[in-house]
Amino acid sequence: MGQASGNGIISGALALAERNVPRYTSYPSAPHFTAAVTPDVYRDWLAALPRGARISLYIHVPFCTELCHYCGCNTRAVRRREPVDAYAEQLIAELTLLGSLNGARLTHLHWGGGTPSILGPRWFETIAAHLASQFDLSALKEHAIELDPRRIDRPLVATLKAIGVNRASLGLQDASPHVQQAIGRIQPFEDTERVASWLREAGIENLNLDLMYGLPSQTVADVARSAELACSLKPQRLALFGYAHVPWFKTHQRLIDTAALPGASERLEQAATAAEVFARFGYEAVGLDHFALPDDELSVAAREGRLHRNFQGYTTDDAEALIGVGASSIGKLPQGFVQNAPDTAGYARAIAAGHFATVKGLALSDDDNLRASIIERLMCDLALDLDRFGGTRAFVRECDELKDLAAQGLVTIDGARITVTTAGRPYIRIVASVFDSYLAATQKRHSVAV
Repeated sequence: MGQASGNGIISGALALAERNVPRYTSYPSAPHFTAAVTPDVYRDWLAALPRGARISLYIHVPFCTELCHYCGCNTRAVRRREPVDAYAEQLIAELTLLGSLNGARLTHLHWGGGTPSILGPRWFETIAAHLASQFDLSALKEHAIELDPRRIDRPLVATLKAIGVNRASLGLQDASPHVQQAIGRIQPFEDTERVASWLREAGIENLNLDLMYGLPSQTVADVARSAELACSLKPQRLALFGYAHVPWFKTHQRLIDTAALPGASERLEQAATAAEVFARFGYEAVGLDHFALPDDELSVAAREGRLHRNFQGYTTDDAEALIGVGASSIGKLPQGFVQNAPDTAGYARAIAAGHFATVKGLALSDDDNLRASIIERLMCDLALDLDRFGGTRAFVRECDELKDLAAQGLVTIDGARITVTTAGRPYIRIVASVFDSYLAATQKRHSVAV
């Protein structure tokens, strides 16, 4: 009887792993944004920021020299210099539109993509000089950039150091040649090793390594080997992302052989194996998919309940506003979310006309803010005290759903205290989704939970 019951719990959990839920880097998630948030609305929201507000800036560069098959980012392949140069000019024009933001203090700056390094030293220097002339950088804590080790040389590393970059995230994904072949990203581990060495020699010592599981032709042994190689570089942080197969949204993912993708059970085993390797090398689990050395600020924030989650993942960033710059960038202000035109042509037209490229967003209600706080705490702390958010009586339906998850061993319930179990950790997005009042309408538009 006990064995049958246990099998029922396992099969139920596997069914949950295949459910489609958001990654909860925001709540509500982007599919719920509408055209009701216009450039004028965005301008008003910016103007309402208090003088001296702490802001975080994200700059999106939507270009790569070639597309990896698995990529879910907003980017496109370019081989000519002209589109990149034109786009860099547009970034500067959008930054100028932001004005001084009422004397706001920039605390975090993040370059993402795409492949930001495609800008090259000249544009990094030009844009950085523009930022320094326009914003108060005296409170800047972190200046981070995402890097493809295949697209880096020593002169670029020197430029990044010169403009103040102090953290770099290197994309590794998987170190096995057959997996790299299946995902269209040939990247000998020596490339990653060499760039990590260059960055540290230049004084950029804070390194993140990004890996993936659930890739085509990828085995548990592949994941273990990649995790060990990543740890050998001794980065301060590691991220382990589950591949999101959404070919209806990212058509180039149709190049991936669906039959070669691991199933839910193997994906779970791959994620667990990587976590075991990271733990063996001294890394602590942070939230759902991040790992950090015990003395890293991310680990400290997690232990102290100060961890946050935004579009860049887990972070210590507690800025009052996140300003997104560039095509497709999403920003978050106290009043709500804003998103720029996702296509570079639409973005360029808006900027050339002298106004923001905002095409959609969402004004947040009190209920949105309440549920966003609940979901963030669950995603960051893997625990929740509902008494901080109105008590169990305010969430009767949600508590009933949580009881079902408790019956499967994924959470424990002690009065108003909800705690995600060790077995439930991979399912934290499912637990968080209990509090998502928007989910039912768009469930099929998200990736699988695990």
